[in-house]
Amino acid sequence: MEGVEHRVIKVNGINMHVAEKGEGPLILFIHGFPELWYSWRHQIASLSSKGYRAVAPDLRGYGDTDAPDLVTSYTCFHIVGDLVQLLNIIAPNEHKVLVVGHDWGAAIAWYLCLFRPDKVKAVFNLSVPFIPHNPQMNPIDGWRAIYGNDYYMCRFQEPGEIEAEFAEMGTETVVKAFLTYRVPGPIMLPKGKPFGHSADTPIALPSWLSEEEVHYYVSKFDNKSGFTGGINYYRNLHRNWELMAPWTGCDVKVAAKFVVGDLDLVYHMPGMKEYIHNGGFKKDVPMLEEVVVMEGVGHFIHMEKPDEINNLIYDFFRQFD
Repeated sequence: MEGVEHRVIKVNGINMHVAEKGEGPLILFIHGFPELWYSWRHQIASLSSKGYRAVAPDLRGYGDTDAPDLVTSYTCFHIVGDLVQLLNIIAPNEHKVLVVGHDWGAAIAWYLCLFRPDKVKAVFNLSVPFIPHNPQMNPIDGWRAIYGNDYYMCRFQEPGEIEAEFAEMGTETVVKAFLTYRVPGPIMLPKGKPFGHSADTPIALPSWLSEEEVHYYVSKFDNKSGFTGGINYYRNLHRNWELMAPWTGCDVKVAAKFVVGDLDLVYHMPGMKEYIHNGGFKKDVPMLEEVVVMEGVGHFIHMEKPDEINNLIYDFFRQFD
């Protein structure tokens, strides 16, 4: 990408790759699974041209950032710790920054707001709303009870198992299967027929995703020896649940805006629409200014509708300049 500066910064015991462009108030972009800094390419170009400093790291385990071997090195505290130290290094004089997250990146952004509200001026999250801690049931047992053992988060739990199946499918097929997923329902990965079709079924790309862009993702995941780093986030869902017990009942004290596509699988999780629209979300995030549901849009909303998302981000953040 033209004008994007790349550098590697030592944070929290790892080397973190960061892409950035522009000058002005800092916007931290936090990607999800199976993504990279590159998922924010449209937002980096747009917001940097509007007077912002767009900063997008490869998270721990992804792309050109280190991937520690231990599964236990991927808790929400590790990831937030990486980002806090990154901000301290690259913006030591900026008391608070603007944050944008998607998918796991949105979850991490909510954690950042919960743990360090002093670092965040405002948060703009996509796809995943704030999910309050439920002391009655850990998330993996909950998902297994609802969807069964073939649900992707459950299939991700055993180290090495899903990686072997993904290796058999091929990195390109896995990347395409995830990025083109538009079913408003759960991702199921039954053995031998992941995503509900045979591994050799051709996958047509939508207009918003090119073969060249897919190949960038593929090259980075191949260089990383697969998807283990990103999958390790899911392997810490139970551990995060245990560690988050002290924050039971805490709300997010940061100005927020939330956008989701009406075809997003997260939006169709049991109870999610009710939580988002019937007061629960607003109760847990009192400074939530608006929820936007975009019609006919899937999970990777920032790539599918970049112009609309760029405008929504800009319109929300400019009030904090």
